[in-house]
Amino acid sequence: MVSEAPAEQTQTAFVTALASQGLTNTEQWTARATNDPSWLSPLSGNTPQTPLCTTWGAMCVGIPFQYPDSAGPYGSTFYTTDATVVPFVVYDSGCARMSGRVWAPAASAPGSALPNIVIENGSIEAPETLYWWAAQNLVLDGYVVLTFDPRGQGRSDEQTPTGVQGGNINDTVFETGLVDAIDFFRSSPAQPYPNNVTCKGTYPTAVTAYDPFWNRIDKSRLGIAGHSAGAAGVSIVQGLGGPGAAAYYGKLDTTNPVKVAVAWDGLLGPAGGQVGGIGSQSTASDPKFTARVPAMGNSSEYGLAPVLFATPPPPELHKAAFDQWVAAGTPVYELTIRGSTHYDFSLITGFPATSWCPDAASNECTNGWANPVSEYYTLAWFDRWLKNPGEIGYADADARLLDDNGPQGRNKMSFHFHSARSYPDRSGTMHVCSNIRGGCADTGNGPNARKR
Repeated sequence: MVSEAPAEQTQTAFVTALASQGLTNTEQWTARATNDPSWLSPLSGNTPQTPLCTTWGAMCVGIPFQYPDSAGPYGSTFYTTDATVVPFVVYDSGCARMSGRVWAPAASAPGSALPNIVIENGSIEAPETLYWWAAQNLVLDGYVVLTFDPRGQGRSDEQTPTGVQGGNINDTVFETGLVDAIDFFRSSPAQPYPNNVTCKGTYPTAVTAYDPFWNRIDKSRLGIAGHSAGAAGVSIVQGLGGPGAAAYYGKLDTTNPVKVAVAWDGLLGPAGGQVGGIGSQSTASDPKFTARVPAMGNSSEYGLAPVLFATPPPPELHKAAFDQWVAAGTPVYELTIRGSTHYDFSLITGFPATSWCPDAASNECTNGWANPVSEYYTLAWFDRWLKNPGEIGYADADARLLDDNGPQGRNKMSFHFHSARSYPDRSGTMHVCSNIRGGCADTGNGPNARKR
């Protein structure tokens, strides 16, 4: 099953689109360096090879049909009729330049007050382009979205001017960079992004003073999502400022503004328990955090290096963080996708993953196996906690989360590892199930349980 994606990527239409977009991306990167040579200065640590995937070329393109020059519903049509996308460059808290994009529904306008999501990359070969599957679908679902490359990733700087690294060398940037991204997302003309002020003049690069969509977002409805090391960052940042936890240290908010979190491979508990991502336990060097907000974990069955299990693994293994959320009395949902790998969440060409582009001739990559599961539950979870009455996705969010027999339901969940949920629907009814694939005759095992 994990060979499906690489096999699909030999389709002529996919190969042609990937090569063309990779060349375009590399030309854009070259033009940036030519127009502003400071992007290749020794202080930045940047070269044509660093950070990894800095050009967004070749395997780092992601889905080649999700760019403005591509024909199809997620290409030119998306950028002309569905979304407005604005690139930005800002300084992170160490004065390294951080590159990203802000995405808004095309029909939105000042005063729209929309829910909003920050998406954080995984590490190694994982630029923001690999997560545009999530960004585009969230925009189509009525969200304003921010994607970015943390320090040491993609088109951001490899290091600070004083040589402090990012990426895998210094994975704390997946926490600090996420807080910086949240600050930028919440900046405005009245409250410009603070790091641009303290780092002013570090490079001649023009930076973005504040979020271009500052007047389209509802600041009370912020969600965060991340993959791998970014999932660890999401897990930590959501829990800062909780009882007994380290303080939230954003510069524009006195309290933690995050209302809900999604961790793709996977959710990290305050006492450890991340499975499949970079690092399996929280460590003494991590700030103390709590299970503060509703959280969803999406885990892969086979992780970073897919090998068939010689003996059955412990079925509860992927629920360590889930159990900590339950113990804290905080809503949580954990699912492991059958046959999936770590790369079903970061769509990088050539890496082992299930089907994600079965018919490239259509100028889009839809359907497939594991990625649609994550897309489906990610949207439903955010809709459950962030949407208001009358907004798309509000009325049926719980129905989608509880549709165990639907096309993205129990059949796609692992039989090696139990998927589970413990959360209240909008009516207040608790839905508690310890093994969704095994069947939930009673969707609510809590004190106000309701039979299906």
